[in-house]
Amino acid sequence: MAQRYADRGYRVLDRNWRCNEGELDLVLSAARLVVFCEVKTRRNNAFGAPFEAVTATKQRRLRGLAARWLSEHPQRGVNLRFDVASVYAPRGERPRIEVIEAAF
Repeated sequence: MAQRYADRGYRVLDRNWRCNEGELDLVLSAARLVVFCEVKTRRNNAFGAPFEAVTATKQRRLRGLAARWLSEHPQRGVNLRFDVASVYAPRGERPRIEVIEAAF
């Protein structure tokens, strides 16, 4: 997923950044934009599409993690965006990836 963003001109700032409160899958930047991308993968849709796992509760948690990341990595005058990368990867098939920019 990081390579997909890099191919579009983004710089990877962090992968799987962890703190006591949780984890950010990807933190990226382009110009004055910082993107926090949550990656969700499913082999089947028995529990819904991958992006459906990013509930309102998960969104609040990701916002808090982003604030924590920003406090440890000061950025001035940047805009923030939260993306969700939905990866549907049934066994034996090529994964289908959909990135929802500004998902929340």
